[in-house]
Amino acid sequence: MAQPSSNSSDPPRSGSQSHSRSSSITPGWSQHVPANPSGLRNSRVVSNSSDNLGALSTSPDQMSRGEHLPQLEDDNIRPSTADSASPFPDEDSRSVEGYTEPRSQPDVRTRLLGQRHQSSYGTNDNENGTYSPRPGTHRTVSSIDSVTFGFASRFLPGALTKRDTYNDDPLTRQEMDMTKVLARRHGITDRRKMYILYYFPFANWIRQYRWSFVRGDLISAFTMASFYLPMSLSYAANLGHIAPINGLYSFAFNPFVYALLGTCPQMVVGPEAAGSLLTGQVVRENISNGKHADDDQAKNAQIAGMVTGLSGAVILLAGLCRLGFLDSVLSRPFLRGFISAIGIVIFVDQLIPEMGLDKFAHGAVHGSSLDKIVFLLNNYSHAHGLTCAVSFGAFAVVMVCREVKKHLQPRMNWVAYIPDRFAVVVLSAVFAWAFDWQSRGLEILGDIRAEGRPFKAHFPFEPSMLQHATDAFSTAILIALLGFFESSVAAKSLGAAPKQREVKKKDDNGEDIPDGIEGVIVSPNRELVALGVANIIGGVFMALPAFGGYGRSKVNASTGGKTPMSSVFLSIITVICILFLLPYFYYIPKGVLSAMISVVAYSLIEEAPHDISFFYRISGYSELLLMLLIFLTTFLWNLRIGIFVGIALSLLRLLRHSTRPRIQILGRVPNSKTFENAELPHQTETGEELEFVENTLIIKIPEPLTFANTGSLKTRLKRIEEHGTSRAHPALPKVRSTEKDKVLIIDCHGVTGMDPAAAQVLLEIVAEYRERGVRIYFCRVMGRRSEVWRLMKVSGIVETVGGEDKFVGSVTEALEIVEGERAVAERLGSVVDRVEGDVEEGRRGAP
Repeated sequence: MAQPSSNSSDPPRSGSQSHSRSSSITPGWSQHVPANPSGLRNSRVVSNSSDNLGALSTSPDQMSRGEHLPQLEDDNIRPSTADSASPFPDEDSRSVEGYTEPRSQPDVRTRLLGQRHQSSYGTNDNENGTYSPRPGTHRTVSSIDSVTFGFASRFLPGALTKRDTYNDDPLTRQEMDMTKVLARRHGITDRRKMYILYYFPFANWIRQYRWSFVRGDLISAFTMASFYLPMSLSYAANLGHIAPINGLYSFAFNPFVYALLGTCPQMVVGPEAAGSLLTGQVVRENISNGKHADDDQAKNAQIAGMVTGLSGAVILLAGLCRLGFLDSVLSRPFLRGFISAIGIVIFVDQLIPEMGLDKFAHGAVHGSSLDKIVFLLNNYSHAHGLTCAVSFGAFAVVMVCREVKKHLQPRMNWVAYIPDRFAVVVLSAVFAWAFDWQSRGLEILGDIRAEGRPFKAHFPFEPSMLQHATDAFSTAILIALLGFFESSVAAKSLGAAPKQREVKKKDDNGEDIPDGIEGVIVSPNRELVALGVANIIGGVFMALPAFGGYGRSKVNASTGGKTPMSSVFLSIITVICILFLLPYFYYIPKGVLSAMISVVAYSLIEEAPHDISFFYRISGYSELLLMLLIFLTTFLWNLRIGIFVGIALSLLRLLRHSTRPRIQILGRVPNSKTFENAELPHQTETGEELEFVENTLIIKIPEPLTFANTGSLKTRLKRIEEHGTSRAHPALPKVRSTEKDKVLIIDCHGVTGMDPAAAQVLLEIVAEYRERGVRIYFCRVMGRRSEVWRLMKVSGIVETVGGEDKFVGSVTEALEIVEGERAVAERLGSVVDRVEGDVEEGRRGAP
């Protein structure tokens, strides 16, 4: 084996292949340097030329001081820092953006040496043997990769080998562009294309689209059209109080735009009952305020388009600001209470047209649901018989078909393709035409074709519309929030069950091909952008707000839709209906459309009993109270007040939860070094009581400290001192003597973050205890390079408690230090007592 040269003046290798160790050595490395270096580390490769010999002329003293390190030759390891060496002995390193990239395989000449000393380097785990005082992997305990793969795991070719540990210098701006580095490392040269495929999902899924998808997507599109196009007419006419054709516009534009920008391939967007009802309330408020007439359909449509455009702008702005986490703000009880209230409101609203009482309900239409029930009870004798028969008959038929399909579908999947609602609407229109029900007083849809050309555009943010913006803005925010939540639920549900995407088929060459779209990642922020753009475009054409619906998307998936092309087909079918089929909608009875909406209202209510029984069974009385308050305010007043009350209560509960400190008093499990929360039942698993250390208070902070939860930290800590628990009422007299507490140990294991305001409060607490003569120890504080430690250092907490020696690794270690100090103090006290006694005896014995 080649020996190191004794000539220290040998020049380094030139060019990019010249590498040398940094002169900055950590103390942990230098202590492993032998007194007489053998030179094995820098001579593992057999060379035929003397030019390839490394140079090592430093003395052991110089090595221990870290003044020089040997130069490593071309075929040897060339780490940039002492603690980030690559385990492969033969690496042709390439520098990319400041990172050292090793070759994926070792050189043939080094395999024998790797087998000879496989326990110390190479692809084997390190045993810290004779030949390798360093780890057998490029990772350290605090490295980024050790978090992902575990410490001392096998080396993965292509992993980073420079500046990969917390102990290294801070990353430069160039080195922080990790995406650029990884893309170049793995051969991705066109990063622009990579971003285009991510932010414009259309460019991704259209490349994967095949003719085999057309049949399923087309069938699902026709199935959804038969179900939901009649529903959109109902939403527009009965809930939104606008022309029925504007409901069709929501399916003409929004699904197409979402197919281009959305991240969930099987989700289909369209108008929903809640959003349509809220939009209709804004329209009716403007009518009741005298801003325009009730029969001014053009003005009604413009106001609805403004609400849709505002909700799209709000949700687009939220997406650009990366607020996708907002779908977790509203609690399940809030949503269940609100959705159930919406179901009741819609069901009561539709009873008026189903009974043919529209002409008597001018005053009750703008009242609360309670007012409408009172109206129905007072005027049921004026109900129109034929209208009641047609409406309630259609409702009964759809409900029966719904239940039959629910029971048969597990055994016969084909029943999901039966368009029962479409059949009911078509048959009712045929019967109304054939038997001339219009002449007998039955109200029909009539001519819904737009005046002039269809697809008229109107910019929703014109200055003339600003007088309506005040009434519409708050409602638009609520529509955006509720719509995004429902879309998020649908996207997560469809994305969490990728069964159809995992099904494999064989192509002509016998290779596996995916049965769906692959590589599409559901992103809440991109969902916000897609829904926002779709609703802004829908607002321009005065459509209803449209969001992803869970039920509609499940229908799409269950009827064969696998790609966003089903949404494109749905938009095309809707456009064809608007251009050519609107005259055939003339004889559709309005009562039948109201019955279709009543079925939707029933579906919104039917899940409430299950949630109520669940929360009652687990004693979730606060959740039940929240549901009840939202329901009553919505039912007795209106939707807007119900929503505001629900959001206010939800935010108050969230703030109360986040601002309440959760400090714990710890007790020791007998005959062990384990500490548990003493405020829980004190008996351990063995039935023993927890022990408390004399004159010592041990507390644990299990959460990050912020300005929100440190406001009452002093009060909670004082309550623990005086009562032994933070759950005691402040009126209780002091039951513990705080004078006996000489030591305070604070376990900071859960403090993963801290802000400056929290550091200030913690400094005041520490200073107050130190003034009382209490010694303070901090345990398990985050590392020296963390923000928590930095704030503790610069705020003066470390100096106030007595220096870094007061920061230890565990509660047990702190107690050992306390016991040691106590033993030393007792020993010094006994010595002082003995000396004082001798002095006193000497005084007495003096003449």
